[in-house]
Amino acid sequence: MTPTLRIDASLEPCPCRPALIWADGIAAPAPSETLPEALAELVRRAAREGNAFWAPEIKTRVRKMLRHGKYRPNGRAKPASEFLLKAACSGHFPAINPPVDANNAVSLESGLPGSIFDTALSGERLVLRRGRADERYVFNPTGQEIDLTDLLLVARSADDDSVPCGNPVKDSMATKIQPETRRLVAVLYAPADEPVARLEGWARRYEELLADWCGAQRTGHELIDPAA
Repeated sequence: MTPTLRIDASLEPCPCRPALIWADGIAAPAPSETLPEALAELVRRAAREGNAFWAPEIKTRVRKMLRHGKYRPNGRAKPASEFLLKAACSGHFPAINPPVDANNAVSLESGLPGSIFDTALSGERLVLRRGRADERYVFNPTGQEIDLTDLLLVARSADDDSVPCGNPVKDSMATKIQPETRRLVAVLYAPADEPVARLEGWARRYEELLADWCGAQRTGHELIDPAA
């Protein structure tokens, strides 16, 4: 089954042009002892260039994509891509596991935040919507929660409803990559006005890394039209 991502009717107009990427038959995701060399070089370049690593408009456009209602994308609520650039500049860029390293590589280089899920936990049918009042989930092993109210997020289908599992800031512990993961799905969150050719390039790069770093037997992607 090919994963799907549906844009909820409540997102009108939709501020995001998401790219859906998936992979089957990956190798067991063992913890990374070091960064892959291509990612290590990217981190070194980001550290040298600092805030100039991205074109100035990327940060502004991604934050605008998230700004809605009570949600303000700054401080601890800023996009994950900004956390990655800060980590690169501070010399504390994390090595996690091959799938997450691939996600972080594309996110750091593109400036676009990303989410990645084990499809055995998230399912194949996902929906893009905003967080409802008082929705939240645990995002780290210590039990910390993120308030999802008004935040753009991805949810997994559950009966007649949907349960949040990821967003451009922090993903849920409930659907994260596990040592047992063999099939995964990822989302790159791009602003609705992102050039299709540029986003297509990042989605293909994501596929390449999943094949090279994770041994994926099959990969694919789809760009979701926010106006469809």
